[in-house]
Amino acid sequence: MGCATVIRDVHAIVFTLRTLSQPMADPGRSIAIIGWGSLIWDLEVLAPHVTGDWAMTAGPVLPLEFSRISAKRKMGLVVCIDPAVGVDCPTHVIRSRRGRLADAAADLAARERAPLDLIGAVDIAGDSAGRAEIAALVAGWCRRTGWDGAVWTDLRPNFAETTGQTFSLQAAQAYLRTLAGENLEEAHRYIQNAPAGTQTPLRQALAADGWWQGLSPG
Repeated sequence: MGCATVIRDVHAIVFTLRTLSQPMADPGRSIAIIGWGSLIWDLEVLAPHVTGDWAMTAGPVLPLEFSRISAKRKMGLVVCIDPAVGVDCPTHVIRSRRGRLADAAADLAARERAPLDLIGAVDIAGDSAGRAEIAALVAGWCRRTGWDGAVWTDLRPNFAETTGQTFSLQAAQAYLRTLAGENLEEAHRYIQNAPAGTQTPLRQALAADGWWQGLSPG
């Protein structure tokens, strides 16, 4: 047996082991993971539990705004579902490898470092978790598009409870100006990296803000 044959066989074994170590997609059930923020460019620990690529703008239209202050994102503003001040924006979909809704929800919770009660979920059979009005929107989308179920991050806006001020464009822009160093860099990177379709009022205001546009990419 030649050296080339041995190397080829070793590569084949390594490829097989890697393939077998991946969770297998359940061919009988299709569960969508819906995203709109950093999940799009940073699947992180969720990566082994999804299959295929993101289907951009294929998700349900949901009311979004950058109205949540995130400790995970160095106290920057992150986009969340906000029926009060959000505007309709497209969302994006990737398929879970899981066949059980509970498993797909647990995978997403692990990636978000969030408790399960902050993960929304619907099954076309009727089960749901999360805010009822959002679950109803997603359930309708699942029925129209042929998904058996879906999960999404259901973190609430917290601008008012964190800052003591009602969310507004002026208050949000003023808050961003209080950030400095790596906190400001992360806030800028996150908002600038959000999918192009996430054109919320705050993002549009920042696009016309000379201070914000003059910041260097982090």
